[in-house]
Amino acid sequence: MFSGAQISLYPMTDDFVGVILGALGALDPWRDRLKIETDDISTLLVGPPEVLFPAMRDLFVAAAKSGKHCVLSAAVSRGCPGEPDDPICRSDETGGPAIALNERKVAAIRAVQATPSTDQPVAAQFSLYVMGTGDHMDEIYGCIDFLKQSGVFERSKNFCTKLRGDAGAVFATLTEAFCRFGPGAGHVTLDITISANSPSAV
Repeated sequence: MFSGAQISLYPMTDDFVGVILGALGALDPWRDRLKIETDDISTLLVGPPEVLFPAMRDLFVAAAKSGKHCVLSAAVSRGCPGEPDDPICRSDETGGPAIALNERKVAAIRAVQATPSTDQPVAAQFSLYVMGTGDHMDEIYGCIDFLKQSGVFERSKNFCTKLRGDAGAVFATLTEAFCRFGPGAGHVTLDITISANSPSAV
């Protein structure tokens, strides 16, 4: 199965190049388990979810530690029928509905609770899309129930859910939403925006 993320990092500062280049070193521990391709719009990360999300977390936290307002925009996808299988993406994390929905919610909550802190507060909003299954709303409602118990749920918004908390717990919550809801071998996507150090935070 193919899994990957198209990401763009936006530091809101005159020294945006310095912030981006300074943060790129945070990807180094993950490079042997990812394919990385960059163009003038975004960077594609290809690899298993248990690598994709920590790599995005470390990149974003490194940029946010600059103290500048930083935003990460990401489109994350697994199981897209238009993409070829890639051995680098093999993972045990996308078990999907192999176990009951309630059991998956409990496992997701435990995983978030066990996540170490990064000491970097962030806010995020995201939408989950479960493709091509008749029970997709059951999966989405199950995910929403998990989010409300995750410890980082802030509120529901039009078309998305808002999270707030430490970057470690927020990215772990996104990982669990991506891996545990929707069919294990099916097409699931997340549309994510993450912000830190915003001057308009409320």
